[in-house]
Amino acid sequence: MGALQQFKGENISVELHEDKTGKLALRIRLLSQMIDGEKHPFKKMVVEKELTEAEYAELLALLDDLEGQYEEQKEAGLLDFTALLLHFAGMLNVKLHPDYTIKALKQEGLYLELMKEFSAVRWKIDVSEC
Repeated sequence: MGALQQFKGENISVELHEDKTGKLALRIRLLSQMIDGEKHPFKKMVVEKELTEAEYAELLALLDDLEGQYEEQKEAGLLDFTALLLHFAGMLNVKLHPDYTIKALKQEGLYLELMKEFSAVRWKIDVSEC
């Protein structure tokens, strides 16, 4: 096979890959528009930010872990959960913003007590900076 034929074959392969990628991107955009942002803001955010399945699983594992720590600390009488919020923000996937993620999870009713606590801590941090 000549160099030109090989190049043309690679070019077709690249075009097919780009075509598939373009189709997937379009489908993601259309699906995200179909998701009711009022009822499912967290799921919509996950789709719009194009999290992979592994990234989504890591996020849920992080939230499960933090919820467990929150319950343990609350049961032990701890009142300040700033360290948990900082851990959440530091470990959160770079595609997601902590404030928007907290709000979306709260609106969707996921990890509700933890997200309410994070919102309260976040509000206290904002007020103390004024």
